[in-house]
Amino acid sequence: MSPHGSLNAPAWLTARPVAHRGLHDRAGGVPENTLAAAEAAIRGGYAIECDVQLSADGEAMVFHDETLGRLTTARDAVGARPAAALSALAVAGSPECIPTLPAYLARIGGRTPLVIEVKSRYTGDLRLTERVADLIAAYDGPVAVKSFDPHLVAALRGLAPTVPRGIVAETRQDDPAYAALAPSLRRSLSDLLHFDETRPDFLSWRVDDLPCAPTVLCRLLGGRPVMTWTVRNPDQRRLAEAHADQMVFEGFRP
Repeated sequence: MSPHGSLNAPAWLTARPVAHRGLHDRAGGVPENTLAAAEAAIRGGYAIECDVQLSADGEAMVFHDETLGRLTTARDAVGARPAAALSALAVAGSPECIPTLPAYLARIGGRTPLVIEVKSRYTGDLRLTERVADLIAAYDGPVAVKSFDPHLVAALRGLAPTVPRGIVAETRQDDPAYAALAPSLRRSLSDLLHFDETRPDFLSWRVDDLPCAPTVLCRLLGGRPVMTWTVRNPDQRRLAEAHADQMVFEGFRP
């Protein structure tokens, strides 16, 4: 893994392995994207990756899924409930509840780098991106923002120009969620054809797709680091070490 230290991709961005949704262990009572998972990552010396979704009243909630059913007793959409109601929901039967991004940032307090993934439905809605930009503007700590959605990453050029921004992508696009997207957009995503619009400071690419032309060219010609996800086994770790600058990991301790 090679070092990088450009203006908007500082060395801290890839200095430590990144715990996917925090250092979570559902069986051990530490669910993903919770304050407990963040604390576990900090104790382990890792950086943290988290996801954010928008509440009904415009707050950024640290939660991965669009709907609540996988991790809570509720079944509706995250966006159907206000922040206070979401914050009262227990996650995976643990004492942990869904945190707001302000609470999450306050708990981390700059103790380790944080990479925030802004979730998107590719509708052009910038409310969540704008809320994240407002919150990190007041945050005193190493933080970066990334998204699968080029429109959101392009918006961050103006909303948070000094904050490292990344594009999350995969080459094969075998997730059924891609079926709803136009073929032209899918090609733009897999081939990084939106580069002039987004100007990402780093890439976050699926490990099983490495190596590929976008990551190789960005590393060799653009000096942009590649963060790869989600590393879960020795073969994926070898791919990450050979073709990326840092890994987002889960299920083991590097």
